[in-house]
Amino acid sequence: MKYLSWEMQKRLDEKLSLLNSLRPLPSSAVRKLREQFGLEMTYNSNAIEGNSLTLRETFFVINEGLTIKGKPLKDHLEAKSHTEALEYLYELVDKDKRNTLSERLIRELNQIVMRDIDKEWAGKYRNSSVIIGGANHTPPDAVEVSQLMQELIDWMRQNRKKLHSVELAAILHHRLANIHPFFDGNGRTSRLVMNIILMQAGFPLVVILKNDRKRYYRSLAEADKGNYTPFVLFIAQAVQRSLDIYLRALTPSQKKKEQFVSLAELAKDSRFSEKYLNLLARSGRLEAHKEGRNWLSSKKALQKYLDSRERKR
Repeated sequence: MKYLSWEMQKRLDEKLSLLNSLRPLPSSAVRKLREQFGLEMTYNSNAIEGNSLTLRETFFVINEGLTIKGKPLKDHLEAKSHTEALEYLYELVDKDKRNTLSERLIRELNQIVMRDIDKEWAGKYRNSSVIIGGANHTPPDAVEVSQLMQELIDWMRQNRKKLHSVELAAILHHRLANIHPFFDGNGRTSRLVMNIILMQAGFPLVVILKNDRKRYYRSLAEADKGNYTPFVLFIAQAVQRSLDIYLRALTPSQKKKEQFVSLAELAKDSRFSEKYLNLLARSGRLEAHKEGRNWLSSKKALQKYLDSRERKR
């Protein structure tokens, strides 16, 4: 079954193809982008789980080794551990893009993420039932975890060539989070595992923004009911954001760069209101990506939407 719309898939594939056409990418530019995305990923992934460090504070903890006054030690350790997990992830993908995703690798990622927080259970499957606060989903009993994880890896291998890599990564993320195999760090581990699939396919690191936390959890809840389309769209838009940032930084000719503006700015020169453009962006019909709390799009993207609407008519 297809969960990604034809328009979104075409959009992502075209952007990835353009990025691939620029390879080999300049090492200095890639290093800076990786540093930017690594900081973003660590801050946002931890913040989604309740970490109180700001983006700036996360930078100082990671890069300067500073201790932020008034912030818990646990939050500092989470920032450092997540950064180490990302470095491990990049090392794996750089070394071998065909590196097989396995139970062992998933456990290793959780072990790195959690080893300074919970030394006893980091990287080990839980041995009792758990409840996810604020969620309707109840994870399976602990005795089922090992078998479910084996089935998850089997499912991934069977569907690797059947599903688009964005669909595969999104559904794998949900299924792993749904099993909730560890006592803690399941969300962070799931987002890292998702990125292994995406990066092996050539996509840049993908960040789930803290500002999108409510939509993230809503779409995960829909996936719990078997409706994967909203979550796959959510992940696809996050993938698109990463591609747009990479292409803006790496496209050599200014003429080839797409100028992204706020929806309020875009609305001024169109017959649509900002509110309607926001609806189009959230539904994936208008090519757009998030920066902070704001959606950004372009005149080119709006024209593409108008052209596709005319063709459908």
